Amino acid sequence: MKTVRRLLYRDMVAAVLFVALAFLALFYFNAFTEEMDRLRRGQSLGHAALLALLDMPSLFYEVFPIAVLIGTIFSLARLAQSSEFTILRTGGLGPGRALGLLAVPALFFAALTFVAGDLVAPLAEKASESVRAQVSGGVLQRAGGAWLKDRVVSSGGEERLYTVHVQGAALDGRLQGVRVFSFDPQGRLLERWAAPSGQVDAQGLWLLDQARRSVWPRRAGETLVESAPAALSWQSHLSRGVVSAALLKANTMSTTELFLYTQHLSEQEQSAQRYEIQFWRKALYPLACLVMVALALPFAYLHARAGGVSAKVFGGIMLGISFVLLNHLAGHLGLLNNWTPWAVAAAPGLLYLGLSMAAFTWLVRYR
Repeated sequence: MKTVRRLLYRDMVAAVLFVALAFLALFYFNAFTEEMDRLRRGQSLGHAALLALLDMPSLFYEVFPIAVLIGTIFSLARLAQSSEFTILRTGGLGPGRALGLLAVPALFFAALTFVAGDLVAPLAEKASESVRAQVSGGVLQRAGGAWLKDRVVSSGGEERLYTVHVQGAALDGRLQGVRVFSFDPQGRLLERWAAPSGQVDAQGLWLLDQARRSVWPRRAGETLVESAPAALSWQSHLSRGVVSAALLKANTMSTTELFLYTQHLSEQEQSAQRYEIQFWRKALYPLACLVMVALALPFAYLHARAGGVSAKVFGGIMLGISFVLLNHLAGHLGLLNNWTPWAVAAAPGLLYLGLSMAAFTWLVRYR
């Protein structure tokens, strides 16, 4: 059995890594040519090469399950064509044992996908944003900035609702273009603070520099009061982590950042459906490698005359593309129809796992 494991694992891992490297080489060339279009904005050729390289971890995370499917199909189909897999079957490699053998590399591929998507890709994305910020003047900006809400009850029992807009963040963590709007429970605007820069700590204490404060009148006869304090402090529930997560794109957040941000949105009674779906997709996506390996196993039981290796690899490519399309389509449909987030994220994987097990059972029984 040790020899069988060595034969299968070595061939599978080599094929999967080869396909993944081929995908990454293609995507790197595409990303590099896109960055070349930005050279006139102040980037150098070195910046373009570096930014294209920093895009690779997130692209690897997206395409690696497809690479697992294609590489595993190629490896198993080649073994079947040379009758090596048939010999293994006659030597005692039953269906259950075959599934158990392939589960080990599948778990390894799943762990590799998780590390790439949850640890490496967010760091690479932040490094990419930092490089872009250095080229554009040192400020990380998101289109439209980030809007956040908070509810604070003072020691005297007065409740206030706050809406905060942050345009971006500098490389040193300082916030840029901060505006804070304060409302009473009935929705009447009470105050507005605007500051060109500020900072927030891990406990939610905001310090705004050169702020302009406008206080709207609460009673008839009062007038608008404006002031410009040198510094303005505000204690809120919006910590540094929440603000940083809000400034990130949903698909570049780590699982932890998505969970914390969805918790914040739920506490503030804001719609968190989009981020909940993204959280469950992020949490369950590494398990797609298990589904892809299970989907590839039936190809080993097809007779060599049922199509050559190239035809089976082409079928694997089509299956992989259909899985990605269905995964994205399920997310959009779940958002439009307000479906349960975990069910939306798990449905494509469960569907393809059921199809692979059905095909595997039929082939084992009738072929």
